Amino acid sequence: MTPRIVNVAIIGGGLMGREVAAALQRWPSLIDHPVRPQLTAVCDINEAALGWFDQIVSVATKVTDYRQLLDDPSIDVIYVAVRHDLHESIYREVIAAGKGLLAEKPFGIDEAAAKSIVAAVEEHPESFVRCSSEMPFFPGAQMALNYVRSGALGTIIEARSSFLHSSDLDPAKPIGWKRQNKYCGEAGVLNDLGMHTWHVPLRLGWVPDQVFGVFQNIVPERPGPDGSVVECDTWENVVLHSWASHEGVAFPLTTETKRIAPGEKNTWVFEAIGMNGGVRFSTKNPKLVEVFDVVDVPGQGREQVWQHIDSGSQSVWPTVTGPIFEFGFSDSILQMWAAYLAEREGLLGDRFGCVTPHEALETHRIYREARDSVASRLGATD
Repeated sequence: MTPRIVNVAIIGGGLMGREVAAALQRWPSLIDHPVRPQLTAVCDINEAALGWFDQIVSVATKVTDYRQLLDDPSIDVIYVAVRHDLHESIYREVIAAGKGLLAEKPFGIDEAAAKSIVAAVEEHPESFVRCSSEMPFFPGAQMALNYVRSGALGTIIEARSSFLHSSDLDPAKPIGWKRQNKYCGEAGVLNDLGMHTWHVPLRLGWVPDQVFGVFQNIVPERPGPDGSVVECDTWENVVLHSWASHEGVAFPLTTETKRIAPGEKNTWVFEAIGMNGGVRFSTKNPKLVEVFDVVDVPGQGREQVWQHIDSGSQSVWPTVTGPIFEFGFSDSILQMWAAYLAEREGLLGDRFGCVTPHEALETHRIYREARDSVASRLGATD
């Protein structure tokens, strides 16, 4: 089968724009993928940021006005990585133009914006839309998810999904847009990183019906552009305690989303424990998957055992990389794009896919209910 050429454009040439551009250049490492993407255009309001893309031969168009990309009939798919307050307007315009969209989280600055974007998706079904969340594409994450799906855990007792890093550990770090509600949104770190904690639980059908939030603003002031101290009004760490259910049985689900987690850099963790077994995975040790079982030990009888499995390199879409090798963040970006473009072609099959618009909207409902739980407790205290 000859792969179909899909022309891709990027709006937002910052960190994630460059990550995606680099990942697309590694596309030949995928085996028998039905699509061959070409990065042909990039937009950033900062013209200096466009210079990095000069090294990619296929990029023929570099602009500072994203609407020029919407009017270009040669562009099939657009990846958008911009501030949260810009999501609703830009996403809706991309969708209305009939382009495919891989959108960055949180899919709108708040629930109303997310609903507006979902409405645009429903109005323009020709635009295939998904939301970015790459961490579950690690092979160990896929192994853990499939272990839960296999039924090996029996009745689930509890589960945890976390995203932890220390990007805000230094209190002298200058304030950025992600530290300001007017740009990031009132959900704070949940808007910025919460999709990582909820992608797998929602895909497993663990939609919470009760949510209780613990919110921390640990560093309430940071240096502004001129060095003077300004208010940092976003939540930096959030732990959500919720009730979810699996096969009709309720269990406590804990999600942690933290910018100030000493000892972490960019760690995704998933754990589920049941009456018959359990599974753990963390990107901190990306080859290791831990599986819990009860086994017969000679001379001891039945014993509880955590077994270690090396997950290797292979994820959702097969690659030329040897299965014994290690997997990393850039590989997860490639796998996410492989899933997105295969699903856009209707050829993903039963493989794990990207966050759907309705799943993205569901996260905003969860964040709102978590904030409401804090407000109601404060009200009860008063």
